[in-house]
Amino acid sequence: MSASPFTVDTDWLFARLDDPNISIVDASWYLPTMLVNGVPRDGKAEYEAQHIPGAVYFDIDDITQADSPLPHTLASPEVFAQKVGALGISDEDTIVVYDGMGLFSAARVWWNFRIMGASKVVLLNGGLPQWIENRLPIEAGRSPLYPKLFKANYTPEAVASFDDMKAIVGDGSMQVADARPAARFTGEAPEPRAGMRSGHMPGAYSVPMTDLTSNGALRPADELKSVFINAGVDLQKPVVTSCGSGVTAAVLTVALETIGHRDHKLYDGSWSEWGGREDTPVEID
Repeated sequence: MSASPFTVDTDWLFARLDDPNISIVDASWYLPTMLVNGVPRDGKAEYEAQHIPGAVYFDIDDITQADSPLPHTLASPEVFAQKVGALGISDEDTIVVYDGMGLFSAARVWWNFRIMGASKVVLLNGGLPQWIENRLPIEAGRSPLYPKLFKANYTPEAVASFDDMKAIVGDGSMQVADARPAARFTGEAPEPRAGMRSGHMPGAYSVPMTDLTSNGALRPADELKSVFINAGVDLQKPVVTSCGSGVTAAVLTVALETIGHRDHKLYDGSWSEWGGREDTPVEID
């Protein structure tokens, strides 16, 4: 087992590939600026080209709130339960989530399952790159689906809404930890989505998710603590995590959980919502 209670290593999963109570989930998703040979990466196409044996593909742009103007907004408990059940995943399974970057979009799907009531959901340290590096077996195509019953038990208090964020930014009742790269946080680099303002929410702290990982794996707990503290975050106080669209904010959430911090939320709309509006305060520095 890995040092974090929320991650497992490749040898652990390899030894359990035939366990019927384990569901393996490929959660690969990429920003439009992530390219291979000049072509945007496609999570679903990469899954069909190669994946861990038995893995099913979780499409974060499909298992979502269909009428939301924002990217991959959290689905309702009813929709989530129906769609992941159709993938053959039960809330009682041990759910192992990975992605093609090592640790990137998998954290978002880990968070999705957690707030929908799955108590045994973990991340594969190093993800698919580590699995391939270790020369473990892979498959192509799509894994057969055997539907199961997923009983959703939603935890709404784990999610921050736009109205919540207006209050938080206004009164400082929670610390905002922003997972985007530092240059996007300061406004030096443009956002990957066209027409979106640069900068950050007033009072926010820059905690780039890449500072919390090494070679696609979560850093040890003592290093995670240091990253937050060095960024200015007081770990004795509540935190709300944010990023570009609610994906990598979940890496911060995993890190907080790993170091025993429990008083936190994730801002689902993140910068796509806050920075995409004209009526929200933005700082550039």
